[in-house]
Amino acid sequence: MATPLLSLTWTDHLTVRQGFLVVDRLVRGVASGGLRMRAGCTLEEVTGLARGMTVKEALHYDPASRYVPLGGAKGGIDCDPRDPGAYPLLVRYLRAMRPYMESCWTTGEDLGLTQDLVDRAATEAGLVSSIQAVYPLLDDEAEARRRLQDAFAVEVDGLGLDELVGGCGVAEAALAALDRAGVPYAGTRVALQGLGTMGGATARFLTRAGLTVVAVADLKGTIANPAGLDVESLLAARDVHGTVHRSALRPGDRELPGGAWLSADAEVLVPAAVSYAIDAGNQERITARWVVEAASMPVRPEAEPLLAARGVTVLPDVVVNSGTNAWWWWTLFGDIGADAEEAFARTRRSVRDLVERMLGRAEADGTTPRAAAHAIAADRLPLIAERFGWFR
Repeated sequence: MATPLLSLTWTDHLTVRQGFLVVDRLVRGVASGGLRMRAGCTLEEVTGLARGMTVKEALHYDPASRYVPLGGAKGGIDCDPRDPGAYPLLVRYLRAMRPYMESCWTTGEDLGLTQDLVDRAATEAGLVSSIQAVYPLLDDEAEARRRLQDAFAVEVDGLGLDELVGGCGVAEAALAALDRAGVPYAGTRVALQGLGTMGGATARFLTRAGLTVVAVADLKGTIANPAGLDVESLLAARDVHGTVHRSALRPGDRELPGGAWLSADAEVLVPAAVSYAIDAGNQERITARWVVEAASMPVRPEAEPLLAARGVTVLPDVVVNSGTNAWWWWTLFGDIGADAEEAFARTRRSVRDLVERMLGRAEADGTTPRAAAHAIAADRLPLIAERFGWFR
């Protein structure tokens, strides 16, 4: 892996907790990537996530679109987001990162942080916006900001469009894989780790497509029902961290240990919570045919070939969960409006096309889908560099 353009570690003067920023690459002087907060977050983790963002941006390059892919970056803070001091720490981190956010790094919600929280903390830290670095690239900044604000105000059946669009992309990736294999949606079972922003929306879209969610894991453990869980009831009973209040469970729903989602009797496994959830040790518990990476980096590199040897296909995060990032920029640059159906249609079309290209190339090259996705991105990066330039 090439050395990133910028890598820094920040130490909070009050708590001695650390935060990180990695800019993997700049395109037109700007890089994009969310900010996560979790206990145990490391510079190595953030570095891998930043490189993944470079790949995600490149994969969505379309010369006919107004949206021009940016470079990849990522931020991280080593703190439990439930800690009483988490929000003041976030504000201090953003204040320290202000020079980078004003000039080259656009960010937003990620694991442990909602967009509302990031926006509130950014304002308190003296920033105009968490994405203000991209404003000089817009034709009409005021109109673009208004369009994005309107899009964030859209709700569909109680969930915000910003939450739904990511799950729409994850679900479409899974459905595309099922279609390619000729597997019907009805009767296909799904197990998820995480029912937060990404996992919850994914569960809704897959259920509405006809699949059956049989297990969901959160901080309290795994909720399972082989006949199918009532996803909408579980979504309505979540707290802000995606933990389901157990009063919403129905007769037949069982409470199991937290790791039980891994070995659930399901065809599709969706890790939608933390990085490094699947490793060389616990991968042998997986019986699913597909692992669909809704979270970023949930499958450790050493686990992937072991899964492949057992016939388990990993659909990689750089394709599967790329819809949210692309939706931000499609909306801001004006490729789509503040409309849910337009957003879902564009997301489905783009993610499905990427999945089909990726699986086709993996089959032709005799490699993994992840290697194929990176190869497709590598083919596109020179085109972006030739047209717009970059700094490695």
